[in-house]
Amino acid sequence: MATVLSVSGSPSVSSRTARLLRHLDTRLAGQGHEVIPLDVRTIPAEALLGADFKHPAIVEATELFARADGVVIATPVYKAAYSGVLKALLDLLPQYALAGKTVLPLVTGGSTAHVLALDYALRPVLNSMGAAHIVQGWFTLDKDITTGEDGSVTVAPGTAEALTQVVDQFSAALGRTSLLATAG
Repeated sequence: MATVLSVSGSPSVSSRTARLLRHLDTRLAGQGHEVIPLDVRTIPAEALLGADFKHPAIVEATELFARADGVVIATPVYKAAYSGVLKALLDLLPQYALAGKTVLPLVTGGSTAHVLALDYALRPVLNSMGAAHIVQGWFTLDKDITTGEDGSVTVAPGTAEALTQVVDQFSAALGRTSLLATAG
């Protein structure tokens, strides 16, 4: 199947965004995809904020994007936009780092007032980076994500159903993209 780069744009170690993303990674892996997790918060701040394109962590992240057939990008909403650490990474990637790739945008937030951040903040950036296909994304309320002491994740039933559909559509789109690439 496809190689999926799963990018968490949360700066928090105890992030619900990252935990939800890793929960969804399990579904993608179960569908036969190779899933590679990338937590942007683990990239050294001096590399991100200093725009050090040659830093080994930035070079490695760039290579991961190049290797991927599909990319899942998850971010919390801050001030009606995606996270600053995610922006810092996206700014350091090549202009068309998403060319030929299928992309699934996911956003989490504390209020439905931020739901438009998905389409008005994140999607235009992903499009400008040359994504071949940006599938329907999903906004999840923080209150719909519960984490257990053991690190387990529980998603509210209605949200879980919607996320399952979105992830499955992404997976199907990856299959179609792979078929087109081999046919060409």
